Amino acid sequence: MLKNMPVSKKILKHLEEKKYKFELIEHKTTYTAFDTAQTSKRQQKKIKPEEVVKALVVKIDKGFALALVSSNKKLDKKKLLKVVNALRKKNGDKTLKSVDLAREAWMKKNILGKVGATPPFKALVNLDVYIDNILAKQKNLYLGSGEYEFSIKVSGKEYLKKEEPAKGGFGVRK
Repeated sequence: MLKNMPVSKKILKHLEEKKYKFELIEHKTTYTAFDTAQTSKRQQKKIKPEEVVKALVVKIDKGFALALVSSNKKLDKKKLLKVVNALRKKNGDKTLKSVDLAREAWMKKNILGKVGATPPFKALVNLDVYIDNILAKQKNLYLGSGEYEFSIKVSGKEYLKKEEPAKGGFGVRK
């Protein structure tokens, strides 16, 4: 067990229980995935914006989910809704009508970690997770740690295998 780490014990426990090979990446305080990518790029030179995960908590009708897009993309809500509804139809579930970003107040009460640093682990956020196709193809992913000063680096393949997010095309150029 990692001791004295500035990241939530719940997150570290999850990583250990799932046997993740991970690295905690320290960086200057950032509040957006894009800023994290820019800061990390200056510090490490190897991080591509496509590898830095922006975890967006979305409200879909009356429920919530997590949509993951790369730091250099924005979420296309209509495309995400198509992805969600295609999966729901496949499972015989009723289709949904609207997607919007979750309110910050709801996130503070219901999501582990600080707003804007959401750790995208299904078991920790207790939400369905959707990942944009571009992110799903990356060798490494830099994930929110719940803190503004740290990111969690994991293998893209390992994340997909262990978290099993639904894949789809919903990230668009800024």
